[in-house]
Amino acid sequence: MKTALALLALSSLALLQEKSAPTMKAVRMHDYGKADVLVYEDAPRPEPKANEVLVKVHAAGVNPVDWKIRSGGFNRAKGGLPRILGGEIAGTVESCGADVKGFKPGDEVWALLSLMRMGGYAEYALVAEADLAKKPKALDFVHAAGVPLAALTAYQALFDKAGLKEGQSVLIHAGAGGVGHFAIQLAKAKGAKVYATASAGNLAFLKELGADVAIDYKAQKFEDLAKDMDVVLDSIGGDTQARSLGCLKKGGYLVSIVQPPDAKKLEELGLKGSIMLVAPSAKQLDELGKLAEEKKLKCVVSTTLPLAEARKAHELSETGHTQGKIVLQVVK
Repeated sequence: MKTALALLALSSLALLQEKSAPTMKAVRMHDYGKADVLVYEDAPRPEPKANEVLVKVHAAGVNPVDWKIRSGGFNRAKGGLPRILGGEIAGTVESCGADVKGFKPGDEVWALLSLMRMGGYAEYALVAEADLAKKPKALDFVHAAGVPLAALTAYQALFDKAGLKEGQSVLIHAGAGGVGHFAIQLAKAKGAKVYATASAGNLAFLKELGADVAIDYKAQKFEDLAKDMDVVLDSIGGDTQARSLGCLKKGGYLVSIVQPPDAKKLEELGLKGSIMLVAPSAKQLDELGKLAEEKKLKCVVSTTLPLAEARKAHELSETGHTQGKIVLQVVK
């Protein structure tokens, strides 16, 4: 009897503690599926470990990887449920773990969160200190939130993987999209000649970003216009990737963010290539911040929605026709 009463008391205490624990508004998924699995609700507010920083999220970027995870088609086994999506944030430091030395409450920051954990669609998010960087003053929170995942993807694909250099030429597919519009700007800042594809309505946008040659992929065969490229950045895959091999010069590099290139075909043609998955990098975020301060990098945000409308944001992203970025605004 005493044992039963003790267990009941412990259970009641645990329930009381759970109810009194700090909470936050967040968008969580409790199952995999369409956008309606996203639920705007109260969730436990995380607490930073020794080497972590708790960030009050002002805005969070929306990316295709978010809805690919949500639908169960990518990285499904890596995260438990319920899960908070969102890989890129901008906000202010709320509190720091005991071992954090480089940040203090109130600092304006931005980050690419680990894709294994994510957590950006919420009022607060945890970031490892090593992945966090000071937000550039040139960007407000909404525009800063659209940068980390997409721009680091472009940066790491073009420079870390493909080794794009000044004076070389690059073909960037889907140049009006999130990754593409950053890739054009980064390649131009490096001093490369940029060819980029998009629909007819986005050709002027490509030119505005700095593309030397803007290609209407529906009306023109990009392989007839982009020849002897040093690098191709593929964000489409399939037939587009296969045709892109013919655009490269001998020794050229195809880097894809969606599909591994055919290793046998690469060898036959004397080409190089790989698929890449973006990784957090505070150092590279600092470099992107400098480019933003120098007006060499901007984030084009086509749609801003409140956090509660994450479903709508996913539905827009899934159309594949968004110009620039979609951002969820948490703090106005």
